[in-house]
Order: sequence, then structure tokens, then C-alpha cells
Amino acid sequence: MTKKKTVTLLPLQHRDNLQIMIKFLYRVEVAEELKLLPGIAWSETQSCYYMLYTLEHKKMLFSFFNDRGYFVDYKKLQFQKPAKKKVKPNYYAVDKEKLSAGDKKNLWKYVHYLRGKRYSESTVKTYYQFVLMLVDFTDKPVEQLDYRDFEVFLEQVIAKGHYSISSHRQCVSAIKHFSDLFIGEPLEKDLNILRPKKSRQLPTVLSRNEVLRILQVTKNLKHRAILGLIYSSGLRIGELLSLKLNEIDVDRRQLFVKSGKGKKDRTVILAESIIPLLFNYLNTYMPKVYFVEGQNGGAYSPESIRSFLKKSCKQAGIVKRVTRHTLRHSFATHMLEDGVDLRYIQTLLGHSKPETTMIYTHVTQRDLMKIQSPLDRVVNQLKANDNPKPKVGLSGEL
Repeated sequence: MTKKKTVTLLPLQHRDNLQIMIKFLYRVEVAEELKLLPGIAWSETQSCYYMLYTLEHKKMLFSFFNDRGYFVDYKKLQFQKPAKKKVKPNYYAVDKEKLSAGDKKNLWKYVHYLRGKRYSESTVKTYYQFVLMLVDFTDKPVEQLDYRDFEVFLEQVIAKGHYSISSHRQCVSAIKHFSDLFIGEPLEKDLNILRPKKSRQLPTVLSRNEVLRILQVTKNLKHRAILGLIYSSGLRIGELLSLKLNEIDVDRRQLFVKSGKGKKDRTVILAESIIPLLFNYLNTYMPKVYFVEGQNGGAYSPESIRSFLKKSCKQAGIVKRVTRHTLRHSFATHMLEDGVDLRYIQTLLGHSKPETTMIYTHVTQRDLMKIQSPLDRVVNQLKANDNPKPKVGLSGEL
């Protein structure tokens, strides 16, 4: 008698919430399907897939693995209290079992189509979820869908479901790719008409002294190096986490950002005043490949950055709502206040669309490297004060 495959669902306290840890003998085909479930995530530190512990997610996982011939062991979850808050209160539930074989085949074809276009797995997953909802909602063969079907879906599901403007725009993009793949005849109207305008909310920006206070109260050397580099070079969180040691050029005072957002490479400035801090950090922690590494050389969690940034803001007495992107926004704003040309800022930040920074112009690397980081400027101002021995305290060597 063949022993039935087993998957174990365990309680996991992670990212300030109770999660469901999913343990099973890894199989590529199962993992590829599992990654498409809404709310699923991978933990490098735990080496497992997980999702927020709710009754809905528990039932979803049971159904997913049971349908694939697994025995689902969830006895250790029985005495855990699930989260009351749903991940998406207005999420449109789809019963995949009611989909026809043709629909399932087309959905997988769509996934492969997106991967062929080299979209990130996060984007593929998001687009897939929207198209899955569309196919279930319309209940028509995909080749018979028309502009009105898309319009009604956006009105009845996305708009009424109170999805954010950003999610609405992503949904239109997902449908547009779906239409390009499956709809033979051109639509009577451009789908871009259905795309709502972006929200123009101004980002939170810290003052220069607030940034400096955050760095000074951050006692952990690794944490201080992370926050200092994000602000002084205007990096995105993902760019910092993927930054390799051989992409840091101290002599030329620059960083090479490889495959940033939009898979574009660019060079950014490295503040001279942060170099002692970087050397102190590198000599203390001795990372092997990446500038910042997790336990045992694994990937560092962006949620860890959020956690210690929140703690540092509280210690610095900052009451503004500060996110992981606030330091990057502050970098750009301080550059603009210092009179740096908007075209240079656009290049340093890696923006490509005109509406992001208004003007797109090619800038030479030589001109970019002449720009002084706002961190250098504020440190130099402190050194120029009457105090003969100012204690800036970035490197940990007071």
C-alpha cells in the first residue's frame, strides 16, 4: 500500500501576526500552483511558504492539498485562535473547481505568457488573480469576451469591492494583457479608458534634522548602515536588499544598482560621510555576497527594516507616519530643495515615466557624480558650526 503524501500546517508567529506555516516535501509542480494562491508568501528565515492564519485560509489550504492527494495534518492549529481580520474583506471568492478544463488551461497559458514577458512573480500572481476573478465572473468562453464584459466586471467587482486605485489600475493592465492574448478581433474601445487616474497624494517627507536624529538613535550598527544608505543614495528597499558588495565603488563614491524597478541598471551617488559607517559595519558583520544579509547568509527581510525603522522613529520623537519609502522621498525632496536639476534627480531615482518626475532627459555619469548627497551636506553643516568637536555619531566611533 502506497503511503499518502503529507502536508503539515503549523502555527507561526511572523511579521507581528499569527501565520500558517506550510511544510511538505517540495515538488516543483505543486509549488508553482501554491505560489498563485492569494495571500501566500515565502519566508527565507523559516524556509517555508506561509499565509495569515484565518479560517478562510485554513480551508483554502486544506482544499488545495486534499485535491492533490495529500493528507493534511493541521492538529497543531486546532487550539490556535485565528485572526479576526480578513486579508481582503471585499475579496471576490472564486471556486476553482467550477472552472471548466478549458478555462484552467487558458489561465495557465496566460501565466506562461506573462512569465515570457519577464514580469516579476509578484506581478504575475497579481494579474493572474484578477483574470481568475474575471473568468469566473463573466461565465463565458474567453474568446467571446468583449469590451462591455470587461467594463461590467470592473464596475461590479473592482469598483464596488472598494479596491484601491492602484489595484484598479493593475486590474486593467491584467485584462489588457489577457485581451491581447485571447481576443482575436480588436476591441471597439481602448481598455486604457477604463484605467482610473493615479492618486496624487503627496508623500511624507522628513526634515534633514529628523533624518539625522533617526540615524543617531539607531544603536544597532547594521540597522544604522541600512537606513543611512537608503537615505544617502535614494535607494528603493528592494534595491538595497539586492545590492552586492562588488557593486559598491568607494573610490568613485558611487553604487551600481543592477536591475532596479523596470529591470533598468543605473548608478547612484555614495555619500562620503557614510563611508566610515559602511566600513565599520562591513568589518563587524562581514557579509559575504550582499551588502545586507539575513541569518546564515540568507535574504534579509524588508519587514525587519519596517520594524526597526518604526522603533527608531519613536525613539527620535518623530510622530509622522514614516514608511520604508519615506527616506527615499526625503532624499529626492532635499535634493530638489538644494537646487539639483529635476532631470538629475529623475536619473538618480531610476524613474522612467514623464509624470513621475515631469521631464525625461539623458544625464551623463560625470555630471551625476558631481552631485553632493544631502547627508554629506547636513554633516558638513554641523562640522562648520562653532562647536570645535561635533559628535555626529554615524560610524559608531564617537
